[in-house]
Amino acid sequence: MNKDIDIIDLGLRDYKEIWDFQEQLFQEILAIKIKNRREETNLDTPNYFLLVEHPHVYTLGKSGDLSNLLITEEKLAAINASFYKINRGGDITYHGPGQIVGYPIIDLENYFTDIHKYLRFLEEMVILTLAEYGLKAERSKGETGVWLDVGTPFARKICAMGVRASRWVTMHGFALNVNANLGYFDHMIPCGIKGKAVTSLHVELGKTEVSMEEVKEKLLKHFLQLFEAKVVEKINQ
Repeated sequence: MNKDIDIIDLGLRDYKEIWDFQEQLFQEILAIKIKNRREETNLDTPNYFLLVEHPHVYTLGKSGDLSNLLITEEKLAAINASFYKINRGGDITYHGPGQIVGYPIIDLENYFTDIHKYLRFLEEMVILTLAEYGLKAERSKGETGVWLDVGTPFARKICAMGVRASRWVTMHGFALNVNANLGYFDHMIPCGIKGKAVTSLHVELGKTEVSMEEVKEKLLKHFLQLFEAKVVEKINQ
């Protein structure tokens, strides 16, 4: 059981490039697990946590409804955004500059074998991080992600989540709005949930900008505590 994890901070990178990178790491872990079972070996599986910002992009999960994207292909080009149908759970999501996107690519058999618990831990990581900024963030029943003012007419989502898992290996993850341009959310029905607003940390704090590096450090601190993991290497690419 290997709880060590490599943190890879990728900066601002194209969505498809990092999707391919996720798949590469995901398949690497799966290959080790398959080898262990076939050959009765006991090789450790590695764990990774990717942090990245993406240029403007909309992604639709495998169970999503394309009608939740409210603009045409021509309009996407006009706002300098791209679109991908992908293999995670969930509906439509936006990624863009000013948003911290996290992709834990980990073997849950190194931690616990419970996808529900995994999602709750990711939400808790964000909830604890936002609490350090004086915000009371919560889960919303039946809606994955992290919200503010749950149960009121002012409910708004600050962090979206969607994951894929196979043989207990995870990919995809969460997207936390830190300094996000909220105008881009007007071109979709976020996560397919009508009538719910979206917000960003800088808006909630009344600031022009919040330190992305500071938020990343807080997220990682809580992730490591929740998963009882240890950083082996931190890489900036």
